[in-house]
Amino acid sequence: MADQGKVSAPTVLVVEDNPDHMRMVTDLLTAYGLQVVQAVNHDTTFEALSKIEPDLILMDISLKGINGLSITKIIKDNPATRHIPVIILTAHAMDQDRQQAQKASCDGFITKPIDTRNLLQQILNHITKK
Repeated sequence: MADQGKVSAPTVLVVEDNPDHMRMVTDLLTAYGLQVVQAVNHDTTFEALSKIEPDLILMDISLKGINGLSITKIIKDNPATRHIPVIILTAHAMDQDRQQAQKASCDGFITKPIDTRNLLQQILNHITKK
């Protein structure tokens, strides 16, 4: 018999096309007890979103094809997905990059290399705001 009182862990959709970065982020998040769904580009992101509603999306900017900011804009323009917090993960740390992320309606901005000590708190802050 299933435990009906059991609450499932928050789900994070990680959009990252670098296999090493994906592995590292996935390992960190699962170590924190979060569920992770992986996507590597525009197509796999929207395929995942058609099947699940993540509690948060971690989005790399530098993706092949359509970049992460453009994908975020599509997500935020869609009434069915606009409520999902999107945090940008990027090696681009200039003020201009942060401004572009804000313009795309991103909810947060984390630079690489990731400060692993603060990652979980930043994610949980956005999930609880949702």
